[in-house]
Amino acid sequence: MIRWQPFPKEKTGEAALTNSQLTPGVVAGRLGAGEYARNFADIAPRFDPHEAHVAADRCYFCHDAPCITACPTTIDIPLFIRQIATGTPEAAAKTIWEQNILGGMCARVCPTEQLCEEACVRETAEGKPVEIGRLQRYATDSLMEKGVHPFTRAAPTAKRIAVVGAGPAGLAAAHRLAMKGHDVVIYDARPKAGGLNEYGIASYKAPGSYAQAEVEWLMKIGGISVENGRALGQGLTLDGLAHDHHAVVLAIGLRGVNALRAEGEGLGHVVDAIDFIAGLRQAGDKSGLAVGRDVVVIGGGMTAIDAAVQSRLLGAETVTIVYRRGREQMSASADEQEHATSVGVRIIHNAAPVRVIGNGSVAEVEFAYTETGPAGLRLTAETFRLKADQVMKAIGQTLIGAPEGLKVEGGKIAVTGAGRTSVPGVWAAGDCAAGGDDLTVTAVAEGRDAAEDIHASLMG
Repeated sequence: MIRWQPFPKEKTGEAALTNSQLTPGVVAGRLGAGEYARNFADIAPRFDPHEAHVAADRCYFCHDAPCITACPTTIDIPLFIRQIATGTPEAAAKTIWEQNILGGMCARVCPTEQLCEEACVRETAEGKPVEIGRLQRYATDSLMEKGVHPFTRAAPTAKRIAVVGAGPAGLAAAHRLAMKGHDVVIYDARPKAGGLNEYGIASYKAPGSYAQAEVEWLMKIGGISVENGRALGQGLTLDGLAHDHHAVVLAIGLRGVNALRAEGEGLGHVVDAIDFIAGLRQAGDKSGLAVGRDVVVIGGGMTAIDAAVQSRLLGAETVTIVYRRGREQMSASADEQEHATSVGVRIIHNAAPVRVIGNGSVAEVEFAYTETGPAGLRLTAETFRLKADQVMKAIGQTLIGAPEGLKVEGGKIAVTGAGRTSVPGVWAAGDCAAGGDDLTVTAVAEGRDAAEDIHASLMG
């Protein structure tokens, strides 16, 4: 992932609002025809070969490689950068995929500025790390575009494994299990595989159909089938899956959205940010997407940032993120916050919603300032209101649909070791599993590790 750069002047400020000042309410078509394509173009076009070589030459190839330690999937970063530097990006891609089979998408969405690049010696010494994320994208794109899948299946084991959920964790588990020679069936509730990568990230980070292209490429390992429109509680039970398969991996993510618990939350145009983002991801023509003139996003994570930035790119006149704690407590990285402000998003810290005001549809939101004391976060008596014709909730997600009999802790499925649940023969990985960060790269690592543990368990 690149360090964010502000959009060119003509894409921010008043010039980006062509029709929005004249059109109140939540409507589509706020911008001119060409502005949608420009606003949602790839924010970080991949390196050309010369740029990749220059970037790779900055790596010190450290013997202790703090970047590897900082990577949740422990990719051998110095090795793949050296392979790029020596003119073999295809070999670099295989080095990446050996640890992270979704390395192409992770190169686009992983918060490298908080992980490998933050640990880079160049960052410590100069304040400018090696651009690991962009180099990773260069390598993986180079080989994917050739249609080559560098892995082959082991001899068949006659073992059949169910994976519930086709997001990053489920796909990573399925690929590793298939590579070991097992037969894998992925069950997923949505029409397309991909999970968060397909439905939950900003469109400008992975424009076009990259998420689906990566899934199709991953499936070339063979031995994996996908059944869409299948979910626990909708024709599937954990008992039934366990009976019909030698092992089960639950990678069901977090589909529930926390409530604001504020008066008026049920008014019109108060929506879940994840649904807004999913609609953007699936829209072929973004000019048909409706957005408010005055948008308020409540939350402090990546979902809040993605929803706010894309509202602005769709032509919203004012977009404000409101977060209940301070800037340092926001789970969205400083780079992502700076990117949001560079496109005209305002961020207000230390405020929480107390009332949504309107007549049928939202018109204003009332907030109370917050402060942190010995008893934790509390609301103060000082309040303010923001004009809003659209409100997006991005205040965290919850686990829904956890099968009965599984131990749950902290609202997630309890696991030990490499994803073992309280039910023998059942593993859990990704956002639905307790522990770890809710990141794509972490989900991939957990899915991979669960697969290795399943293989060891089944094969003795």
